[in-house]
Amino acid sequence: MTIADHIVATLKASGVRRIYGLPGDSLNGLTDALRRDDGISWQHVRHEEAAAFAAAGEAAVTGELAVCAASCGPGNLHLINGLFDAQRSGVPVLAIAAHIPRAEIGTGYFQETHPQDLFRECSVYSEMVSVPEQLPGVLRIAMRAAIERRGVAVIVVPGEVFGAAVTAEATAVRPTRSVHRPAEDDLAAAAELLNGAERVTILAGAGCEGAHDELTAIAGRLQAPVVHALRGKEFVEYDNPYDVGMTGLLGFPSGYRAMEHCDALLMLGTDFPYRPFYPAHAKVVQVDVRGERIGRRVPVDVPLAGTVKDTVAALLPRLKDGRDGAHLDRMVEHYRRTRRRFDALAREGRDGRALHPQALVAAVDRIAADDAVFLADVGTPTLWSARYLRMNGRRRLIGSFNHGTMANALPQAIGVQAAQPGRQVVTFSGDGGLAMLLGELLTLRQQRLPVKVVVLNNAALAFVELEMKADGIVNYGTDLDNPDFAEVARSVGLFGVRVETAGELDGALRKAFAHDGPAVVDVRTVRHELAVPPKVSAAQASGFALWATRSVLGGAGDDVLEVAGANLRQVAAEFA
Repeated sequence: MTIADHIVATLKASGVRRIYGLPGDSLNGLTDALRRDDGISWQHVRHEEAAAFAAAGEAAVTGELAVCAASCGPGNLHLINGLFDAQRSGVPVLAIAAHIPRAEIGTGYFQETHPQDLFRECSVYSEMVSVPEQLPGVLRIAMRAAIERRGVAVIVVPGEVFGAAVTAEATAVRPTRSVHRPAEDDLAAAAELLNGAERVTILAGAGCEGAHDELTAIAGRLQAPVVHALRGKEFVEYDNPYDVGMTGLLGFPSGYRAMEHCDALLMLGTDFPYRPFYPAHAKVVQVDVRGERIGRRVPVDVPLAGTVKDTVAALLPRLKDGRDGAHLDRMVEHYRRTRRRFDALAREGRDGRALHPQALVAAVDRIAADDAVFLADVGTPTLWSARYLRMNGRRRLIGSFNHGTMANALPQAIGVQAAQPGRQVVTFSGDGGLAMLLGELLTLRQQRLPVKVVVLNNAALAFVELEMKADGIVNYGTDLDNPDFAEVARSVGLFGVRVETAGELDGALRKAFAHDGPAVVDVRTVRHELAVPPKVSAAQASGFALWATRSVLGGAGDDVLEVAGANLRQVAAEFA
């Protein structure tokens, strides 16, 4: 058995069924072992960055270890953006980074880098294998670290080591299961604080995965409105009578108000990063399975280290019943009003103008399968997905919500679809994001992955333009001269359809979703749709006015008129 055979056997015994990557000479030993074993598939992508994103997508949807691999130097350098995303999303990924020959390390050899140092910041474990005997132990340690610490582990292997003989037997590395909850004194302190508060609000995040019943139980006991962070949306908002929407820059006014008006904030499984959206004077109890994350954003009065599920189960019996529900009732009613206003913006006329993005996402939400997986590109696709996709406990919403990188949706979808071939997988791809890794459409064809790519084509880096407007800067450098993405798709053998008007939308989506294979739906959407944050600062309002003035004086008055025309209906909805 060679080292490469040992790697394949260990991964297979541990449940890994595919490796995403791009071949190269320093990786030949591993790819040849995969060919000979035929138990793990080689998922050939067109760019190594996509390999890392695909592995992250698979890990996000399955919760299990996923693997990517790349050759030495430039090959594994390309992994880094996807690995940063996986690390910050807290999903278990193993990266196998091939290296130059051992004897040449330190000589400035062709394609030489120092990958074990390069990947250290975006990993929970990063180590180079210097001798073949070292690899079996390093591999087990790396896999265990990725699985238990929910992050990225990297093993760096010089190319010739893959072919070396090894006598060690392959052993499975499987996740452990444990109960993780705070000590009794800490639980008592949290109960005392919450029982003494008049208006409790819950801020819930991705750590509420698997704890929906516990979340709604404690919200009911505390009569607390539940605000969710973006990554908590898929686990929090469904079947939840206490839900009052999302907070943050992409959130709802109701979510912001529920935070603003509480005197006690219970944070459950979230590291929500935006400090201006936290209440100014509330007492804070924070629950997080990683104790080192507690108190990073706001001072915490009672820190509780444990899983949301185990901690809430232990805390509930200590909380008094029969609380006044006035705070909850006010915030739920505020959310109903906000939801009605937002939903009105998704109703689209059937004229010949470009579609509003709200209507596009609402249409996909209406037509997509009950267990669909949605992947949203960073920027306006994430914004509209957060506001208009409805979760139900079976659907998933995955994106680059912590790392915030462009071009994440399509390669993440590759991993999701490869891992769950019978499931509907839909991307909300920005025109800029899709163009950045456009070659991965060829991966969909080659791997026969029936991903449905929905393109929000507004011919601009639209979210960047929003940020410029808020800062009072005239839009510059954000134009995109796009092709017809549907025609591009057809030219490479995919199903493609372009949508110009509202009347064409539903039919195009239904055809694409019914197609037995990958499909691209290129939708021309309004460029200057504004997304008003739940809290508008004086600086933002002043910046927007300054943008309008500078645009007019600079000869771009048509842009100001287009913004006004595109958003008159938002004003009407506000006062409806």
